[in-house]
Amino acid sequence: MNATMYRQGDVLIRRIDKLPGGERVEVAPVNGRVVLAEGEATGHAHAVRAVGVALCMYGIQRILEVQRESVLEHEEHADIVLPPGNYEVVRQREYTPEAIRQVAD
Repeated sequence: MNATMYRQGDVLIRRIDKLPGGERVEVAPVNGRVVLAEGEATGHAHAVRAVGVALCMYGIQRILEVQRESVLEHEEHADIVLPPGNYEVVRQREYTPEAIRQVAD
């Protein structure tokens, strides 16, 4: 198993060796960018330019398919260069006594 991981704020990107089974549903780009997560507090987004990159749903699993080197950008975090490959995209969650919720970025 490949253990390459990247974290940008509340988003974790983990390289995977093979795509999951099941139906592949591609998420449409927004204004030429593939958006991995939008910030609820700031309106900023964790996003990659939509050239040679696709965000796909395999059931509930979100997979970023990168065909050529790409840059993950966010207005408040350092850029991350992603080499070609497939990556699982996970939103960080936090526990509070009231509920388990996604972290607001």
